[in-house]
Amino acid sequence: MATSDSTPPLPVTAPLAPKKENMTPVGSKIAELNESRTELLSRIQGLKQDLQNWRSKLDTQVKIYRDLLLLGVLGLWYLADEVAGLFYYEMKELTELKKTLNVEVEQLRTEFQELRTTLHQQQEDVTASLRNLGLQDVSEGAKEAEDPKIEGKDEQVHTSPLKENGKEVES
Repeated sequence: MATSDSTPPLPVTAPLAPKKENMTPVGSKIAELNESRTELLSRIQGLKQDLQNWRSKLDTQVKIYRDLLLLGVLGLWYLADEVAGLFYYEMKELTELKKTLNVEVEQLRTEFQELRTTLHQQQEDVTASLRNLGLQDVSEGAKEAEDPKIEGKDEQVHTSPLKENGKEVES
């Protein structure tokens, strides 16, 4: 078989030269894309800045609330400590007052007992004196009624004038 040297070689075609018409739309597309890219990057930077601002505000608020909570807890602790101190002071004062009152009540009991004993003794003395007077002769009792002098004493017992029909009798 024979070699086929007779086939003509394919003509080498030169690359297609870009036409200016085709370049303009591609160039405008690239410019549009670059502009869009710049806008998107700008928006992304704005969103990043907004996010950082939001985080900063959130951190500030969290810190403020944490500080307020801590102050509240410390305030409650301080208040509870003050109340406990006042309660302790009041209880101590009440205990002292109770002790003082108990001592005074005991002193009053003692004094009343002494008064009761003294009164009882005086009552017994008066009863004994009345018995001694009652044991004397009845005639002496009548004589004493007429002559109001008490034996052994110079004092005279003053009696009020007798009353008749509610009026004093003049002597």
